[in-house]
Amino acid sequence: MNRATIDLWVGIFVAIGLGSLLFLALKVGNLASSNGGPTYRLEARFDNIGGLKIRGAVKSAGVVIGRVTGIRLDPAEYQAVVDMQLDDRYHFDKETIATINTSGLLGEQYIGLEVGGSPDMMKDGDTIKKTQSAVVLEKLISQFMFSKASEGDAADNKK
Repeated sequence: MNRATIDLWVGIFVAIGLGSLLFLALKVGNLASSNGGPTYRLEARFDNIGGLKIRGAVKSAGVVIGRVTGIRLDPAEYQAVVDMQLDDRYHFDKETIATINTSGLLGEQYIGLEVGGSPDMMKDGDTIKKTQSAVVLEKLISQFMFSKASEGDAADNKK
């Protein structure tokens, strides 16, 4: 093969590689999945959101039904207020429970919505009243270690 043909194939290979890297970067950053359909907004208040981030998934029954669009701290109650945009095809009742879950042991965090039993449906701009904050692994480990240390001290004092 002559030099021009080799240069052409190398250029094509580099372009495909760069395109693949761009695709993977968009997938990892959750930027490739844009719904584009009609949505509505809900908000939920949590005592602790852990590592939840903007553009994090909102799931129900394991299906992505929306995205986190904003996170802010309420200065009056010192709670995290999470804004969500949900697909307009999926509506939830007023007794829906919002939980912050983790994908896998150390995976990304997302909001899970569990349907309640109320006949009244939430509308655009409503607030989910029942929430469960994120479980912070470091906090659990420190509580476990503290309780074990307390048990050891109590056993030493009995002797």
